[in-house]
Amino acid sequence: MQHGVGGWGEPGQHPAAPAQPPIAPVTGWAPPPAGPPHPSHPGGPPRHHAGPPHPAGPPHPPAPPAPPHHAGPVHPAGPPAPPHPAPVPAPHGAPRRPGYVPGAVVAPVPEATGHIPLPAAAPPAPGTGVATLAVLLIGPAGAGKTTVARHWAGSRQVPTAHISLDDVREWVCSGFADPQAGWNDHSEAQYRLARRTCGFAARNFLANGISCILDDAVFPDRPVVGLGGWKRHVGPGLLPVVLLPGLEIVLERNAARSGNRRLSDEEVARIHGRMAGWYGSGLPIIDNSHLDVEGTARALDEVLARAISTPASW
Repeated sequence: MQHGVGGWGEPGQHPAAPAQPPIAPVTGWAPPPAGPPHPSHPGGPPRHHAGPPHPAGPPHPPAPPAPPHHAGPVHPAGPPAPPHPAPVPAPHGAPRRPGYVPGAVVAPVPEATGHIPLPAAAPPAPGTGVATLAVLLIGPAGAGKTTVARHWAGSRQVPTAHISLDDVREWVCSGFADPQAGWNDHSEAQYRLARRTCGFAARNFLANGISCILDDAVFPDRPVVGLGGWKRHVGPGLLPVVLLPGLEIVLERNAARSGNRRLSDEEVARIHGRMAGWYGSGLPIIDNSHLDVEGTARALDEVLARAISTPASW
């Protein structure tokens, strides 16, 4: 509160303080020069009276309102402080680091640490792609069924299992009926048991999203026992493909075999002659006489891709 010039008078003789106009805010405002010392307070400016209110006299008029945004007196305080650096915004599109606050001062990110655009993913290889399939690879002894089936299963982009009929048939250790010792009821029963076991395994793989390829020497003159039996065991979506190279190629590959999987030349020629009955059956046939394992597996994948796009009735 500001007071007019003069001291406190006798009781009842206090003059009314003239009203003062409000003070407009002025930028860089400084207090006016001090006047003569107050009579009641020699040697210093007037102070607020902390004693009891004056018992008599008219009430004090209300004090004028304080000017808005009063900055107070300016005190000399040494050299001015350096100005704050202006905020540096993060580059447009740059990733925000943990703890980033919008408008905060951040160090510029070097270009070497920014995002590196990666090349687009390569399209799937042509052929069956990522389809879940059940394939039956048919062919005579020495056609390369097991080797080609294993290579095709290992080169696919999705999980694929190879189920070999001969491997499952040879699970029988004691009492194994070797066909080389003569075809009889025991060997026939073990072949049927092996086919049924392979079919159960194939259905389990397919139920879990894993493709499978089986190989067997299925004869065209016994379709109900061979191809029909496989479809009953695996399912109607089974895709049969015949692998049938020339007779001289089959004889050469059979001669390189050992153990009970090597057959006589007469038996190989007889089986090859029966396999020729698949021509005209509508099943796809691959002559891999002049193809290596990788080329034959690639041809098999192309044949299966066509079978998927245009399903045929076997």
